[in-house]
Amino acid sequence: MHYVATKICRASEIGYNGNLFGGAMLSWLDEAGAAFAGYLCRTPNMVTLKMDEVRFRRPVKISHHVRIYARVHQVGTSSLTIDVEARRFDFEKQLEEIVCSTRIVYVKIDEAGKAIPIDPQLRATMETASPGELMHRF
Repeated sequence: MHYVATKICRASEIGYNGNLFGGAMLSWLDEAGAAFAGYLCRTPNMVTLKMDEVRFRRPVKISHHVRIYARVHQVGTSSLTIDVEARRFDFEKQLEEIVCSTRIVYVKIDEAGKAIPIDPQLRATMETASPGELMHRF
């Protein structure tokens, strides 16, 4: 997995039970995944097509730091499927614990919103690159 972003849980994002709203977490995952997909495809024009099931494993509380990681699962003609994972960072133990994960499909679009192909050379690079090679690029 490639490190993509860190988010800090704020009081305004907390629900009635004292945990981060699930919708806020979904937003974080989608934003980080889109940034990763856009970087790999060399375009800001990536839109979310689909998000798979998300299982919330651990709560996130005010001031928790959440690190978001991503990796390419599949490359299509105009789409990129990304595995995205959020991990709560414990400063005292210096450990990360998985909070939730999902798989998101992004599609490359043109200015009119129409799906367009990912550059074939970039597709080939993503399909054959080792995790370390992609990590170096990002």
